[in-house]
Amino acid sequence: MFSEDLLLRASRVLEACAGAGLRLAVAESCTGGLVAGCLTALPNASHVLDRGFVTYSNEAKVELLGVPVELIRAHGAVSEPVARAMAEGALARAPVDLALAVTGIAGPGGATPGKPVGLVHIAAVRRHGPTLHERHVLAGDRAAVRERSVAIALEMIERLTGAAGPAAPSGG
Repeated sequence: MFSEDLLLRASRVLEACAGAGLRLAVAESCTGGLVAGCLTALPNASHVLDRGFVTYSNEAKVELLGVPVELIRAHGAVSEPVARAMAEGALARAPVDLALAVTGIAGPGGATPGKPVGLVHIAAVRRHGPTLHERHVLAGDRAAVRERSVAIALEMIERLTGAAGPAAPSGG
């Protein structure tokens, strides 16, 4: 189900987090739970992954993560401010040390002026630390955009633990 590369990245995340005693929550929109799924494809993920929020709708982002509705109205669900608010909301709502959020337009539809198919915003935060953010425009079909989003998200978590390996190619 997941490529060897993704499973290797997930394994590194689990090892780094377990080694540092860190727990993780994920908040996913366009990836629909794939980050959590990739992590839980490996044994002992429960030592690291506390919970996952699949917040596909704007209402779910507001209700489950506390993303201000005004932020979504002003910037759209696929935006840096919303990705940051999703990650920070997951961190605030879970007894964890790290939180990650992914929001994007996987396609084939959904593009708007200034927001093409493949646009993904990923944010990650460590308790008492700054929130990291990356914006990517990823090439490929829906499956490729979602898979690359998972790879980038896992690499961001690795960076937050201080145990990052080689960076993933941007794919677009």
